[in-house]
Amino acid sequence: MSNISEYSELVQPTHINTAGTLFGGYMLAWLDLAAAKAATEFLEDTDAWGAVTRALDKVEFKEPVFLGDWVKCKSEIVKTGTTSMVVQVRAYAQSKDHGKRLACTADITFVAVVKDENGSLISFNHNISLNEEK
Repeated sequence: MSNISEYSELVQPTHINTAGTLFGGYMLAWLDLAAAKAATEFLEDTDAWGAVTRALDKVEFKEPVFLGDWVKCKSEIVKTGTTSMVVQVRAYAQSKDHGKRLACTADITFVAVVKDENGSLISFNHNISLNEEK
């Protein structure tokens, strides 16, 4: 199975800041959702309940994103630990008016979790290496 996942959003009027471009907070949320989708898919054959965001690193806004642009995030698991995984996300913006461009990048760390007997989330050893075939 591929470690690459995709997630898309359409930039709408409520997403625009006073400069006329995508508000950075929306981009951050979309990057996190895209990475969460990749982490969930990566863990689908385990007993993990899911994954939670541990850290957003190396976020770089590269190009402005405008009203009507499609933002397509491509996420890839690039590193795994005992309970963690690092997801590299690249967000591309595209429209007829502005073409296709790399708009934002980030590395997001997730931790696999399960629910304990009280319903609290605790870290989970996912036992997956990038060198293994799932």
